[in-house]
Amino acid sequence: MQTAIPCTVMRGGTSKGLYFLSGDLPSDAPTRDAVLVAAMGSPDLRQIDGMGGAHPLTSKVAVVSASSRPDADVDYLFLQVVVNAPRVDAGQNCGNILAGVGPFAIEKGLVATTGDVTDVRIHMVNTGAIAVAAVQTPGGVVAYHGDARIDGVPGTAAPIPTDFLDVAGSSCGALLPTGHARDVVNGVEVTAIDNGMPVVIMRASDFGKTGYETPEALESDLELKARIEAIRLAIGPLMNLGDVTKKTVPKMCLVAPPQGTGVICTRNFIPHRVHEAIGVLGAVSVATACVTPGSVAAEVAGVADVEAVKTLEVEHPTGFFTVAMDVTLENGAIRVRRSALLRTARKLMSGEVYVAQSLWAGK
Repeated sequence: MQTAIPCTVMRGGTSKGLYFLSGDLPSDAPTRDAVLVAAMGSPDLRQIDGMGGAHPLTSKVAVVSASSRPDADVDYLFLQVVVNAPRVDAGQNCGNILAGVGPFAIEKGLVATTGDVTDVRIHMVNTGAIAVAAVQTPGGVVAYHGDARIDGVPGTAAPIPTDFLDVAGSSCGALLPTGHARDVVNGVEVTAIDNGMPVVIMRASDFGKTGYETPEALESDLELKARIEAIRLAIGPLMNLGDVTKKTVPKMCLVAPPQGTGVICTRNFIPHRVHEAIGVLGAVSVATACVTPGSVAAEVAGVADVEAVKTLEVEHPTGFFTVAMDVTLENGAIRVRRSALLRTARKLMSGEVYVAQSLWAGK
């Protein structure tokens, strides 16, 4: 006996996940999380008995509903289903899965189209911030095909430009949650920053790395991973995140001078696997650090005039990520007026996902 739950599988940016209407899931969080763990097939490194793709980037969930706020169209709760543990983490946003929320909300009738392009105001429940996604809707129908290309995804798709409003400090309470542009943790200089995603930035050279290694090479270096995890556990409380042992934040980012046309090169631990690209909001936080005086990233990037910056290219293992920035310096401190970027999304499947009826009998 199984329970069928309406579900849509979508690629959002460089991630993939299950999208649900809130009303189709259990109303209490413990039962909901147990259902999602079962739906993904965790805990299992292959997630062979579920819909997960055996990687954190493909074990994600979006829960969407009409917004409870007057300044937003929909509420979006992001949930990270841990691959190798029966656990769901709601402690962060995901800007990649966010890319599919606008199209999903329109197709589910939560947002009416307004012309060839429909702006969807999305309340990111995890942090309380607002994002505005511009979805292509020619003839009142969501368009998935187009000429936009993003690194880390083959082919092209319809563009979904997204503006992030007031995301600085949305998880940690401040853009620089430790109160400093630079701290020393376990003998390593770091910058802790939160412009939509808590990130700890460190020079790759301080770990004996170039910063250009493949994700596989970094993941296989157990000594490196242990050093980085020790720093993460130590700085988590200083970032107002508490004990981060079982949390998926902060992300840990090794930086190096750019190899191409970007301003900085990155390798991101998310936090225990290495991202094949870089997360959306992670890229926004890194770009912000590049224009933050005194930060580790600013030293590596060497941006001359931060107030003249309009776009920054953040390099990652499979290309680069362009972040649009509007910042100003006020008494030597950075103030972010706007951060925006381009993503794409595609609907892959719509139907029902099944879990044991003994786990949940349904509505």
